[in-house]
Amino acid sequence: MSGTQGQPQRDLPPSGTPGLAGGFHTDSADFWHRVHPVSPLVRGWVAVVAVLFIFGRNSLEQVFFRGGGKSSGASIAPTLVILGVVGTAIVVFGIGFYLSWRFTRYQVTDQHVHINSGVIFRQQRRARIDRVQAIDVVQPLVARVFGLAELKFDVADGGKSAFRLSFLKLDEAKRLRAAILARAAGVQVDLQEPSRVPEAPEQHILGLSPGRIIGATVFSNLTVVALIVSAGAVWLTVWSGEVGVLVAFLPIFLGVAASYWKAITGDFNFRVAISPDGVRLHYGMLETRSQTIPSGRVQAVGISQGPFWRPFGWYRVHVNVAGYGHDRSENGSRTVLLPAGTIDEVMAVLALVFVDPGVDDPIAVFTAGLRGPGNKHGFVHSPRSAIWIDPLAWRYNAYRATSTALLCRHGVIFRRLQVVPHERTQSLSLNQGPLMAALGLVNFELHSTPGPIRPLVHHMDLDAGRRLFDEQAVRAATARRLVSREQGPSERQKRENGD
Repeated sequence: MSGTQGQPQRDLPPSGTPGLAGGFHTDSADFWHRVHPVSPLVRGWVAVVAVLFIFGRNSLEQVFFRGGGKSSGASIAPTLVILGVVGTAIVVFGIGFYLSWRFTRYQVTDQHVHINSGVIFRQQRRARIDRVQAIDVVQPLVARVFGLAELKFDVADGGKSAFRLSFLKLDEAKRLRAAILARAAGVQVDLQEPSRVPEAPEQHILGLSPGRIIGATVFSNLTVVALIVSAGAVWLTVWSGEVGVLVAFLPIFLGVAASYWKAITGDFNFRVAISPDGVRLHYGMLETRSQTIPSGRVQAVGISQGPFWRPFGWYRVHVNVAGYGHDRSENGSRTVLLPAGTIDEVMAVLALVFVDPGVDDPIAVFTAGLRGPGNKHGFVHSPRSAIWIDPLAWRYNAYRATSTALLCRHGVIFRRLQVVPHERTQSLSLNQGPLMAALGLVNFELHSTPGPIRPLVHHMDLDAGRRLFDEQAVRAATARRLVSREQGPSERQKRENGD
């Protein structure tokens, strides 16, 4: 059963693992691999540091402060007890880390990725390779010290079965990702020898400077919150005459500072590249991530701009990706295609996932969609009766259908443009409340896969909404038939699994 990290083992399947009769294993099913030996330490270093800090601090206090230089047995005994507790904790953690490494194994066959873990509570995770949407290479700070990385798998079920393989050597993780993605794309490769599969080359498209990332964070909505909190703290301090009021606000100030730090370090060194696998995103300061977004999995694109970014001409680009779900665990960072870009940079990344915009002058059309207002470049905005419900944004709320996608525009303070390819339309709906019914208005909603983008056209004329509903249903059905006709049976099945 013993083996070194990265070396295949010819072992019998572990207890409880389906065998050949269950249809799980292939001819190479007895090849199992272990993760890197320091993986448990990388995952659990916080607990180790916490124990050493708590008991180590108490030990130092006993020696240097409470002992007062005395060498009596009364002062030495507590110190020896604390040192004994720390030593026992280290031994317990060491045994736990060893057992965790010992009982964690993974296997990659022609059909599945299989991970076994757990000592007392055993866990077995399995994912079909043909349903793997994307694989991210993630390097937390401690993992980078050891040159390790983890693989995060996204499966085509709305993000519910995403799981991680932690940790492998960085080069080994990249080769294994390339091999699995190649196999998922239908390329015949030997998954027991991933080193023979070269990583797909990538071409650099653009990168954001540290100044851009810091500036975008400073001029964000977070600054508004910080200013409101600061003003409230100062006002209460002056009103009460007690400086201690500032101490009560200290946790809030620390929380705001932590949010700034997380936003800056999360998007730091953001780079966009293109490869045969899809769009490659690289970002992160302390924890780095190499993420691949397959172009065929992008279901919708959302471009937004807040009021403080308007003088700089910056926009943020989000995407709905099949298999990602709502992405709450990552605070939405994995669905960000561009954190803060100019209109030219927005069009550059948009061309990577949306090759054919369906118009002759895409820059003019998308600029009109982002900036508004009015019916310029084919956009149809809300009727004048909508001024009673939406007095500021009624001329900004609009839509336009191109030959390949539907563009939805709404918002005046926070501007948003949402782009949904016709073939990615899941369903349609018209919504109307009593006040909207009295004004002859209706909301048009286009349903996409779970994600940050919810395509919506506010306060349309009722007749225009009904026409758009019927026309978009026809466009979506036609586009799906064309895509199915252009793709072979295997590609069509793979798309259906992902969608």
